[in-house]
Amino acid sequence: MKPLIIVLVFGFLSVYAFPQANEKLIIRFKVSDSKNFPVDNAKIEISSIERNSVGVCQRENTGEYACELNIDGGFLLEIEAEGFSIIRQTFNNVQHFEQGIVFRLFPPPLTEEVVVTANRTESRIGETAASVVSLSQEEIKSSAAPTIDDVLRQVPGFSLFRRSGSRNANPTTQGVSLRGVGASGAGRSLVLFDEVPLNDAFGGWTQWSRISPIAVERIEVLRGGASSLYGNNSLSGTVNIIPRRVQEKYVFSAEIFGGSQRTSSASTFFGFKLNDWSADFVAANFQTRGYIPIERSARGLADDFAGSRNSNLSARIARDFNETTTVFFKTSYFGEARSNGTNLQNNRTHIRHFVLGGEFLFNNLKSKIQNPKLAFRVFSGTQVFDQTFSAVSDDRNNENLVRFQRVPAQTFGFSTQFSTVFKENQTFVFGVEAKEVRGASDETGFFNNRATSQTGAGGRERTFSIFLQDFARINSKIILTGSVRFDYWKNFRALSSTRSLSTNLINTTDFPDRNESAFSPQGSILFQATENLSFHFLASKSFRAPTLNELYRGFRVGNVVTNPNENLHAEKAGNFETGVSFNFKDFYLRGNFFYTEISDPIANVTLSITPNLITRQRQNIGKTRASGVEIEAEKRWRDFNFSVGYLLSDSRILEFPANEDLEGLRVPLVSKHQFTFQTLYANRKGWTFSLQGRASSAQFDDDLNQFRLEPFFQLDAFAAKSFYKNLQFFVGVENIFNSRYSIGKTPIRSVSSPINGRIGLRWN
Repeated sequence: MKPLIIVLVFGFLSVYAFPQANEKLIIRFKVSDSKNFPVDNAKIEISSIERNSVGVCQRENTGEYACELNIDGGFLLEIEAEGFSIIRQTFNNVQHFEQGIVFRLFPPPLTEEVVVTANRTESRIGETAASVVSLSQEEIKSSAAPTIDDVLRQVPGFSLFRRSGSRNANPTTQGVSLRGVGASGAGRSLVLFDEVPLNDAFGGWTQWSRISPIAVERIEVLRGGASSLYGNNSLSGTVNIIPRRVQEKYVFSAEIFGGSQRTSSASTFFGFKLNDWSADFVAANFQTRGYIPIERSARGLADDFAGSRNSNLSARIARDFNETTTVFFKTSYFGEARSNGTNLQNNRTHIRHFVLGGEFLFNNLKSKIQNPKLAFRVFSGTQVFDQTFSAVSDDRNNENLVRFQRVPAQTFGFSTQFSTVFKENQTFVFGVEAKEVRGASDETGFFNNRATSQTGAGGRERTFSIFLQDFARINSKIILTGSVRFDYWKNFRALSSTRSLSTNLINTTDFPDRNESAFSPQGSILFQATENLSFHFLASKSFRAPTLNELYRGFRVGNVVTNPNENLHAEKAGNFETGVSFNFKDFYLRGNFFYTEISDPIANVTLSITPNLITRQRQNIGKTRASGVEIEAEKRWRDFNFSVGYLLSDSRILEFPANEDLEGLRVPLVSKHQFTFQTLYANRKGWTFSLQGRASSAQFDDDLNQFRLEPFFQLDAFAAKSFYKNLQFFVGVENIFNSRYSIGKTPIRSVSSPINGRIGLRWN
């Protein structure tokens, strides 16, 4: 009896003294964004200091996250959500945790934590030697500019062929140049949307209006030669636009705004997920009367507004087959009409496009490789580009039609890529691509407003490419990356035929078939000296093949005629860069020195100048060089985010045996200095304010360096107020100081848009 009493007493005392051993330790907290709206899809992880999992979390109906812990000591809390920076916070004792605390998530800054895919596989910016800039959806939304190309002008080194943007400039002047290698209407950088080239199949320029900002998740800009992974057009880099995807059962977003210059826009994105199916749809319409680009003192009766109106429609449907396979089909339509600054000059574009794609994961393979994935894209499209050209009298009061042009083009291509991780420290990427383009330029010539001739010119281009990349982490401090690519292309069935309407005589020239190839290697090393400091070195070769447009189609802008050249061959570049990155808490700094030498660059070379006509021709001009320094910094302080960027690029013609007078001159349309800055403020009451500024030094509009475009500075502002959870009212003002800087001299001076504002509503 006595032993039994002792056991009962001991048991009672144990229960009384240590009830906590059987109690559940639960912590509760909230997660919100920068505007104090709840974040519903946050991923919560709780672990011990030794990184062992010690808690399970779930979101309750009240909106709070509740985490059950099996430890009463210190722990590490990690909060992660798509589109936000990761929060990591250590608590020394669970008893000291403040119940109901609110953790605020901010958009990811330009730091080494940002994950990008510009290198063909997911990697952190801090783990790649390449110069990559990532623009989040929040940064795109808080820009005063309503178009993607004008948002990208905040990236140091980004420029189009002209200083004006896609709202007012001719589509053929919208090719991308990076790091001052030399602007070209065809563009020396590849632009991708959903991993499919956005560059025009016939001319190489980019129809930026095809992408509505409401359909964009983020944008990645890879600066420097990228042909080892992306091939043609990537001579100076790649712009990778990531499309928005449905992440929940149902999503609906809409935006509407109106503004000065008779500008209006309406766009919507909506989609759903149902069992294994998902779909999303985009519809957008934009129009603006624009402004008269010719400076006021030189205007005449022939001058008119430069504006545009366009419509975008796209639909995507996808099917998941278990957890390893996804297949999707996407179709889109784009239509645009433009006025180009005079009564008779205008153009229209119609593009129809489809993409079939998918991804396959092979999780059941019993080998040392991990996460093997196969992705593919099959794409095709047709387009028609119509344009009229005119001659304007010296007093600009009279205008005569000189040419009507129709450019039909078709493209078909596919790409496939296999990637895998080997022994956790090496990532392999292997891919194959092929494409065929058919294009022509059908023209009717006019004299004294009467049709005098008909000309047809064009051809076909077929390409095949294969590439391989190895990303290897040697140890905790050294990362090596090597890639190599081979491209082969052939131009065939090319001809030019002209029929005189007065004599009915036909003159036809058949151009011989031609082929070229390019070998594009790249190697880099990144040395992580400390947790916050790293050094990088990269060397590569890149190329750009002449487009069908450059080979066979001529054009006219104002009083400047540019003739084609069927003898052009590919321009090739050797690239070198080295630099340092520093990242500490909420501060990030990266500096690069770069050197690019281009052999046989394609340029518009002046042949003759008369009072009423300047004649140029596309030619390979020998050799050019672009060298300089690129610096970026970002700092986050409380509710503010500050970022600045600077580019020094000395771009000159080194050799041109056919015209030695050009040697030593500046490459046209490249400024030596570029400076950008952004300030973003967002508080928990729903207010957002931002400023974007950019400045550029002088540049020349021609190869002879006779037409100088002066330096400029432009400041934009944006403000928004959120109401409830989904509604936002916003105001954007571009060019606050009404700077009217030169955008071209042909030789008449044309100027930039005056101050421009818009007011709108968003529902998200």
